Amino acid sequence: MPTLEPEQLAIREMREEEAPMVLELLKDGFKDTENRLILYVLTRPLALLLMAVVSSGLRFFLNSFVVALVLPVLLTVVALKLLLWRSPDLKHLYTYYSAGQRGLWVAVYDEDDVCGCVALEPHNGEPRTAELKRLAVNRWYRRSGVGRHLLHFLEKRARAQGFRFLVAHVSVVTKAAIGLFESSGYSVSGGRQWLGYTVQQEFRKDL
Repeated sequence: MPTLEPEQLAIREMREEEAPMVLELLKDGFKDTENRLILYVLTRPLALLLMAVVSSGLRFFLNSFVVALVLPVLLTVVALKLLLWRSPDLKHLYTYYSAGQRGLWVAVYDEDDVCGCVALEPHNGEPRTAELKRLAVNRWYRRSGVGRHLLHFLEKRARAQGFRFLVAHVSVVTKAAIGLFESSGYSVSGGRQWLGYTVQQEFRKDL
């Protein structure tokens, strides 16, 4: 799809009846990111070594070599999936982002086609700092500029609400999102690690 101009998109607060649609949009993005992140984690040398050690130990208790080989991988995948989905806002999307300084906005094309979303909430423990969350674009509108429009909108919104800094946590496997933040003036200020490997980067920008 060609790049969409700002005047072709309307960005407004999510309506309650749109919450199920937005949740499906987020889940669609989660599937891509989740599967790539799990593959990334499972193929790290230390993870492979640990699973090999566990598999060797299980062979003393299980008669099946295949089960002993596959079981550690399945348990790791299940644990990662549960960890990735532990988020309080997904169960009550509209209620969660209607409270306090939180907010969730949707990008609408042609008056009623929701093609993307983005959310904002105060960052825990840091005064005058907001966190960008739930930036997602419908797969049919990716690479058309929707994500950049949403990002710029949220920056203006955060600035208008009195925030001085904006942070975003981005998975290392989402190269398009990393490129978007880097080209928009964000810098890496930290990250989260697993077994010594960075799995999520924190991007920060002064507003």
